[in-house]
Amino acid sequence: METFTLQVSYRQERLDIYLVSQRPGLTRSQVRQLIGNGHVLVNGSTSKPGQKLNAGDEVEVGLPEPQPSALQPEDIAVNLLYQDADLAVVDKPPGLSVHPGPGHPSGTLVNALLSICPDIAGIGDTVRPGIVHRLDKDTSGVMVVAKTTAAHQHLARQLASRSMSKMYRALAVGEVLPAKGTLRYPIGRDRINRKRMAVVEGGRDSVTSYEVVRSIGGCSLMNVFPQTGRTHQIRVHFAAIGHPLLGDGLYGKTSPLLPRQFLHAYSLGFMHPTTGEEMTFTAPLPEDMNEVIRCLEAA
Repeated sequence: METFTLQVSYRQERLDIYLVSQRPGLTRSQVRQLIGNGHVLVNGSTSKPGQKLNAGDEVEVGLPEPQPSALQPEDIAVNLLYQDADLAVVDKPPGLSVHPGPGHPSGTLVNALLSICPDIAGIGDTVRPGIVHRLDKDTSGVMVVAKTTAAHQHLARQLASRSMSKMYRALAVGEVLPAKGTLRYPIGRDRINRKRMAVVEGGRDSVTSYEVVRSIGGCSLMNVFPQTGRTHQIRVHFAAIGHPLLGDGLYGKTSPLLPRQFLHAYSLGFMHPTTGEEMTFTAPLPEDMNEVIRCLEAA
């Protein structure tokens, strides 16, 4: 078991949040699991996730060795853009959940990846092995997956420090003005519909930059650059300014042109965790999105 010790420099409101900030390779759910299993000691005593920390406190953390994943590999078609000993880059198709959850215990991207690159088993999280970042089920596009613990931690640090570059293609309803700008609205869970996120006072700081590529058929085709990575961030931000994404039934209206939101992770850039090489990968728009554009152009 790997162990490390942290010396708290100033007062912290929550132990779990503090550990995530100090060890970006760990998720908050992983930290809570470590705490629940007695692997996190504060001044030599067992702890709780919401425990406050004071300056001078000593936090000792034990990291158990990765366990083999109980998930099963499945033969699911996924376009592999790149692969080496440290990572894989895929073009996630629409309609595919990234990892198992309530209502979809199998048939996910993780199950597909276990078939394509079984090395990810036990990396980072037993439920989400290898996963560094996520896309919504109906959002398509580029994702990077770690194949080693070191790569997972390195990529997670890049994600946390916002040094990973992401660009999405999105089609919003109406004419988005100005044609280039930045949206900064705090996002939190919708207080009425818990399946939705919303712009809420006291929510997490969320920043989205965009540029309109062109207007077609009463819609705006955009390049979108999320500066933060909140759940449903792009969808929430454009709905908040009155321009929900085409086909987004959760934050706008469904569309006969597309059975999902028009949102595609077009490009992803990051530093290779071992070689230090700057790498950028792109995934072209899926055919259903190209067909939407053709229909709007012909209207």
